[in-house]
Amino acid sequence: MIIDCHCHAGSGDLLTDPWNTDAPLTLHLQRMRAAGIRRTVVFAPFHSDYAIANAEVARIVAQSQGELIGFAFVHARRDAGRIGAMVEQAVVGWRFRGIKVHGSDALPGREICEVARRFRIPILVDVVGKAHIIEMLASRYPQVDFIIPHLGSFNDDWKAQQRVCDQLVRFPNVYADTSGVRRFDYLVQAVERAGAHKLLFGSDGPWLHPGLELAKIRLLELSPEKEALITGGNIARLLRKHRLPAQMGRRYRLFPLPPQREDAIPVMTEMTGRDYEL
Repeated sequence: MIIDCHCHAGSGDLLTDPWNTDAPLTLHLQRMRAAGIRRTVVFAPFHSDYAIANAEVARIVAQSQGELIGFAFVHARRDAGRIGAMVEQAVVGWRFRGIKVHGSDALPGREICEVARRFRIPILVDVVGKAHIIEMLASRYPQVDFIIPHLGSFNDDWKAQQRVCDQLVRFPNVYADTSGVRRFDYLVQAVERAGAHKLLFGSDGPWLHPGLELAKIRLLELSPEKEALITGGNIARLLRKHRLPAQMGRRYRLFPLPPQREDAIPVMTEMTGRDYEL
């Protein structure tokens, strides 16, 4: 199964750039299906209030009939003190499977890492070229899986991308996604040095074409087994680590979110339905 680990969905509210204004999925979903991509991890575009943005993503995921998997977007500074509650609502109430943090907002600190460790979910953190932060995160939180988009830099910072290649080798809990990586030989190097089990296919949709991004993986000319790891096996393995803390037991289930009612966001509810499946 091909799984895209990096896509935005929903609305931003800043109206200064495409990535903080709107991330419509209609065309992207058509392209995704045409490329053979079965599942896609989605999270909000930039927003001034990620609690609102995450709720919109939850509605989108609930309507997707299993095609979409939600990640909770949080701001390390602005959401400080409520990150645990935001992630708990997303993971337990809406069955999201990870956390998204962007270094242009603020890089993650202990509060984010602790809640990721609690729920055993990955953090997809765009370090915006500041690859040195991965040294602190990965070494102090070995139980947390960190996914680094764009091999460390969307802006083609080769120094950052080279450093991330090294970190993929040295840290068992560090992974990188392939979205927006234009220096193709760095993807080749990452596979050769760290192994296919450390790279994840991502598109950074809806602004980048998922078929084009997937073609880069095909051009690596790997064995079918190694290609399958990158195109879906690795992210599936990370997402399956998720567990609710013991005291929560099986008390919750995913509630459908009617799109026409902004006040219909579910609270955490006694579980009576089946488990959320990957």
